[in-house]
Amino acid sequence: MRIIIFGGTGMVGQGALRESLLAADVEEVVTIGRRPTGVRHPKLTEITHSDLADLTSLADRLAGFDACFYCLGVSSTGMSEADYTRISHDWPVSAAHLLATINPAMTFVYVSGAGTDLEGRAAWARIKGRTELEVIKTFPHGYAFRPGFIQPTYGATSRTRLYRLGYAVTAPITPWLVRHLPRWTTTTDALGRAMLRAARTGFPTHVVENVDLR
Repeated sequence: MRIIIFGGTGMVGQGALRESLLAADVEEVVTIGRRPTGVRHPKLTEITHSDLADLTSLADRLAGFDACFYCLGVSSTGMSEADYTRISHDWPVSAAHLLATINPAMTFVYVSGAGTDLEGRAAWARIKGRTELEVIKTFPHGYAFRPGFIQPTYGATSRTRLYRLGYAVTAPITPWLVRHLPRWTTTTDALGRAMLRAARTGFPTHVVENVDLR
């Protein structure tokens, strides 16, 4: 398989990248982001691209891929609705539309989040709900993953300072939570493997809740 990963420097993206590079059936991984991941591997090619709203200049380099794992995201805390919409809806939808014209049969996994709801009270939930819907409409093999609490594993770290503090505080009980509350928790490595499962065999539903991401 040949895989594209958006957001390889983020916590979820780090897990997706690690598992993809470890997978024997993955021959090539291309990451796209505004900064390099710092990872060196024979399978890995990194594309640093400043304008993630417009990927048309990369089209020739993105042909022939089997899957895209869209892991790029931000916390809505302190952001205006317009800025959050731009990053959490406009960017992934733009990427999905471009890739669908180049690789229409590819698997596209959009990492959303538990609580996403088109009719939700929170703006972030509605915005991500719209993104999920567009991805599923665009790709026959389009998936919206809705992880709950994610334990960072194998050195994965969040780029959001508030999240890093939260993980540091909960670190002593996190393994217990993941072991005993599988319906609401997962890990970065399990999430990465679930993305690979989507690319290999698919899931029975296009919206995949946390309990099925283990």
